[in-house]
Amino acid sequence: MKMLFPGICILIFGILMSCDNDDDLKGFDQDAFPIEGTWKLTEAYISAGGPQYWTDVEDGEEIEFFENGSFSSDKYEDCTTGEFSVVDGNLALDYDCDSFESGTENDEGQITFEIDYGKNAILLTPTSIICIEGCSYKYEKVD
Repeated sequence: MKMLFPGICILIFGILMSCDNDDDLKGFDQDAFPIEGTWKLTEAYISAGGPQYWTDVEDGEEIEFFENGSFSSDKYEDCTTGEFSVVDGNLALDYDCDSFESGTENDEGQITFEIDYGKNAILLTPTSIICIEGCSYKYEKVD
């Protein structure tokens, strides 16, 4: 009986650790979770020199992804359209306006993010720029 108790404890612990009944964000799978549609920025994960925290975003930007690989966004006044791609959990936005620079592009001129998803939400974490204290942005589906 003494040998059975530790085994049962380990088994119960393993079962509890494998349960996933929350809406945590998962690695992005384009086939299982298509990005097409309209998304609105609702929260930002930021830091003001201390621990990171979520803050609500009022009147956040909207971005619409189309089935043909194009997108439109109201983030930048000077340029609102471009092409996008999702590859291996990474989103790349390539704005199509001549001489447009946001200051957040990578060497190829794209704005890139790691993308995760949850129930009717996507989480974008910039990869084309480095947020020293970390940053992520939550968008909720509008459609």
